[in-house]
Amino acid sequence: MFDLTIENSRLTCRPGETVLDALLRENINIPYGCKAGVCQSCVVQSLDIKPPEKAQGDLKDTLKSSGHFLACQCHPEQPMTLKLPNQAVRFSDGIVVVSEPLNRNTHLLIIQINDADRYKAGQFVNLQRSDGLTRSYSIANIPHASGTLEFHIRRLQEGRFSAWVHDELKVGHSIPVSEPQGKCFYLPDRREQGILLIGTGTGLAPLAGILADALSHGHSGPIRLFHGSRDHDDLYRINEMRELAEQHPNFSYTPCVSSGDAPKGFIQGRANEAALSAHTDLTSWRVFLCGHPDMVRTTQKQAYLKGAKLADIYCDAFVVSADPTPQS
Repeated sequence: MFDLTIENSRLTCRPGETVLDALLRENINIPYGCKAGVCQSCVVQSLDIKPPEKAQGDLKDTLKSSGHFLACQCHPEQPMTLKLPNQAVRFSDGIVVVSEPLNRNTHLLIIQINDADRYKAGQFVNLQRSDGLTRSYSIANIPHASGTLEFHIRRLQEGRFSAWVHDELKVGHSIPVSEPQGKCFYLPDRREQGILLIGTGTGLAPLAGILADALSHGHSGPIRLFHGSRDHDDLYRINEMRELAEQHPNFSYTPCVSSGDAPKGFIQGRANEAALSAHTDLTSWRVFLCGHPDMVRTTQKQAYLKGAKLADIYCDAFVVSADPTPQS
């Protein structure tokens, strides 16, 4: 028998029981479905030890690296401290060190935070205003290298949070930042693998972070970035990406414009269509899709049909709605 600790509570997993069995026996609410490791509904996280290999099954490698596992497949081999999917997200205070425009609609926000080592480029966090208004944004840098988190925040029509960031949030202000979330980040275990990065709008943010992380680890396989927007003026970091392409022979950057005439050096059309036209076979490639949910959903299917494994396709869809807490 081994103890399972969840926040301030402790329960015992009896011999022969899985973690899911023990949670359900104690009437702890957790999503689950097939109990066979197929639906992956009962994913929980170990905060202190590596889960048994079998319990991690076919989860994405990024989830495995952060201690996630299938509760229905886990027979504990030692005491474990767990985090359930419905547990409250914890916040810590950060300090704004940079707040400036990237283009006409996008703002660069850099926040200094004490525990930056916990965060990975490409993950997302929740940022919170003093009245509790909360939004999710992706990390665009390598946090541990500078002790900061970088975000690219687009001004949304009638967007209360984005307008506050653009117009009122200043250098020196304090802002609550949540613990890291998401599985869209780079792992250096397959450095020879091709990486395809496709993003729209501020979908460049997580992709720029993933790109920087891959290059910092000496990734040797090809890295292809396709970044698109409707108008040329809504693209950003163009010169920086071109300079990186000059410095790293295995990296190429393709900016795309889907409306009007594309200037010289740009592709006319959608970023995902340009990327998939240039890559007819994605077998053994790692694919990262970030931006508009329709683009992400469509391209995920097409990348799979072109040979990419589902486990090697990482998605970060930026959902924007009238809901008080969209991800954008």
